[in-house]
Amino acid sequence: MPAGFNQLKFAIAILQKLAEKPYFPKTLSEELYQFLEENGQSTDDATRKISRMIGKMRDCGFEIKSAPNRTYELVQSNFPVILTPYQREALALAAYILNDMGFSSQASQILQISGFEQSQLPSQVKVNFSPPVDYGEDRLDTVVQTLQDRFQKHRRYTIRYRSSSGQERPWDLDRSELRLHNGVLYLFAYAPDFSARHHDVEKNQIFRVDRILTVGAASNIPWGRLTFPSIDLTYRMTGPLGRYQPRRANETIIKRDSAKTSQWVEISTTEESLFWFRQRLLQYGENIRLLAPEWFVKKIAAEMLRSAQNYQTN
Repeated sequence: MPAGFNQLKFAIAILQKLAEKPYFPKTLSEELYQFLEENGQSTDDATRKISRMIGKMRDCGFEIKSAPNRTYELVQSNFPVILTPYQREALALAAYILNDMGFSSQASQILQISGFEQSQLPSQVKVNFSPPVDYGEDRLDTVVQTLQDRFQKHRRYTIRYRSSSGQERPWDLDRSELRLHNGVLYLFAYAPDFSARHHDVEKNQIFRVDRILTVGAASNIPWGRLTFPSIDLTYRMTGPLGRYQPRRANETIIKRDSAKTSQWVEISTTEESLFWFRQRLLQYGENIRLLAPEWFVKKIAAEMLRSAQNYQTN
């Protein structure tokens, strides 16, 4: 390369591309044609120029994987990041929370960027997510990455899942996504073959990611749903919760007690998981009453009656 060519600028241009995604050498060369032309360089030997520069970047500590007929992949970037004290503290707090949520691998990456050590994590905020596992484990990381690949393909696929009782069975799944709920990472998926007695929303199933044994290949069958089925529920909150203000996007106030000191409020909500809504009912206890739909009201009433019987003395 001519002496006047800015090699640092060229290295940064390569890093910017590899930070987006892995590139085959030829494709990366084509992506950088414009850069080379704008800097007075020939594009005839672009692939060789890039190969030499990547070799120099490896000598500087950047971990870049490559092999014949394989992509260049940026595995580890040691490019210095200049942060203000406030930015470093914000990243450290994010790492602290992620670590307690069970994402230790992701937390360590943030710590490396911020320059903090594990012993320097903030202590002014106490968190207690108590995740069932460390989601940074290699097996779970592989499961998550495989699931994300299936989501991108928008094709039906299968998983093999072990329930809390230890029973294993395959599931054929349609539209899916990962959801973090109460500190636990779930696969939220529409199971088209699941028997729903009352409403299609019952086919929305949740699977703890750490209990997924295998993820099958994507099939040739496209997802049949553009969105997850949902159901409209109505409930009344009273007592200490009588002045409740909706904080979820799917909640709407229908009516409120007209008294100066509001004693109750009725809310309509659109839910995709009946199981998670049940958890909210238990959380609010006697201060909440489900009003509609009738079939679900009867089901909840029967469940709560059986639960109350567990506390009755003989």
